[in-house]
Amino acid sequence: MEKTLDHISRYPALPVYYNDDIQTCTEVVNACYHGGIRVFEFVNRGDKAPENFSRLLAYQKEHWPDLLLGIGTIKTAAMAKVFIELGARFIVSPVVKAEIAEETLRRGILWVPGCMTPTEISMAEDLGAPLVKLFPGDALGTGFLKAIKPLFPGMRFMPTGGVNPTSESIRGWLDAGVSAVGLGSKLFAAPEGASGYSWLQERCRELMEWVAGYNEQR
Repeated sequence: MEKTLDHISRYPALPVYYNDDIQTCTEVVNACYHGGIRVFEFVNRGDKAPENFSRLLAYQKEHWPDLLLGIGTIKTAAMAKVFIELGARFIVSPVVKAEIAEETLRRGILWVPGCMTPTEISMAEDLGAPLVKLFPGDALGTGFLKAIKPLFPGMRFMPTGGVNPTSESIRGWLDAGVSAVGLGSKLFAAPEGASGYSWLQERCRELMEWVAGYNEQR
């Protein structure tokens, strides 16, 4: 689990994505990888999620050797068990549940529960989660994080929802004290008239440059 956390700290921008079509999934992850992404959250939001995740993991072993693939939208321990057995490197949940903590953390698998209040963050902390997802990030905002972060000095935070693929948005969240950011639909919104995924590779390259540039200035 510590190795996973260290890897996320080195590459703290996580695309969050799902598609029913495995070819589309593979092309999207490939573009992100070649743009510098090294941690990717596939999400359990369709009937083909287990099959596609398994096929992505097989492809990852051959083509993306240093990419960590995790699974999101895990709401039960049973779901967590399925994807851990497939090979998920980390589990992201929209909720805080003791049963998921037991299924993941006891196996040494990173669990990132979703939190919206100090009470939920405290519950996640008590269950042993070292990193929590702030969701929805656009509703909470950087001001919320700045206000509650001193209450949880040992906790790491990752906002998802409302994080834009812009220098201003990334810098704002990093200034607020996050350890990573999750980027969903706005990262994957193709420019008008675009074909293929070269635009996504370039967008990810810029994203990782903003993160690296921020860290160099600190």
